Amino acid sequence: MIDPNQAGGTRPLLIVDDDDTFVRVLTRALTSRGFEVISARHADEARALARRHQPRHCVLDLKLGEENGLRLIPELHELVPDMRILLLTGYASIATAVEAIKRGAHDYLSKPVDADAVVRALLDGDSAQQGEDEVLDAPEAPLALRRLEWEHIQRVLTESDGNISETARRLGMHRRTLQRKLSKHPVRERPESDD
Repeated sequence: MIDPNQAGGTRPLLIVDDDDTFVRVLTRALTSRGFEVISARHADEARALARRHQPRHCVLDLKLGEENGLRLIPELHELVPDMRILLLTGYASIATAVEAIKRGAHDYLSKPVDADAVVRALLDGDSAQQGEDEVLDAPEAPLALRRLEWEHIQRVLTESDGNISETARRLGMHRRTLQRKLSKHPVRERPESDD
């Protein structure tokens, strides 16, 4: 494991998440692993802290209330070009992961996530850059129909910059139906049963 002090010097790690409990737990875990942590609850606060503290690393949540963390990635890079950004989400999809990497995130993890996985994602890649092909592997088995629907909705939502009304229009779906589908967690693949 890379020493965070060697990787980032005295520059802090920025956590951008609107879940106070998650921020408190992750801050405690990362502090115990040698990081100096600062946190923001929304995009404006994140931009201000990035400008002021020039953090070396950032753990960014995809959903920040009504805001979309994907939009914040290029803005953070403008403020701190060498910042390594890890995008976290409770609503994982291949489309979102690809879009996060395209916008400049260095890695992407699904919640729940442990602090060791966060540290690995932030520090292990400091010495070797990964390409998009190395980040995502195509599944060997076909995805379930509901999972394919979830992936398609996430792709169209990403293309619509998170605009629910525009996404619903593009999908030919009522806005409330789309919101109901988005409020559910993504469909998980069932583990193979031992009949």
